[in-house]
Amino acid sequence: MNIQKEVYSMKTVVKKEDAVKKVFKGVSLDSLALGEKLQVTKMNYVLGNFASPHRHPHEQSGYVISGKYELIIGNEKYELNTGDSYSVPSNQIHSFRVIEAGEVIDVFTPPREDYI
Repeated sequence: MNIQKEVYSMKTVVKKEDAVKKVFKGVSLDSLALGEKLQVTKMNYVLGNFASPHRHPHEQSGYVISGKYELIIGNEKYELNTGDSYSVPSNQIHSFRVIEAGEVIDVFTPPREDYI
């Protein structure tokens, strides 16, 4: 465990001005909370952002605050709009494309070290 994660994980409450901001593969994100077994992030998407087909060991669930997106999980394609939510099992191939800019809350378990 790196030092930044150890310090950040000790916070019970993370005020928005204290969120850890990062750019990962061209996407701006805010790490909002980090527990021992899960992580909450706010993805700040702009038109043109995408995640090509990939998989990771983290289970991922999300909630669309604003914007419009295309999510492909396996062979199923979904359009996501404000108020929609989703869940991607661990190690499942999936992709994500921004149709209209917006924000999405993602929860990962276990936490994603590459987002911290």
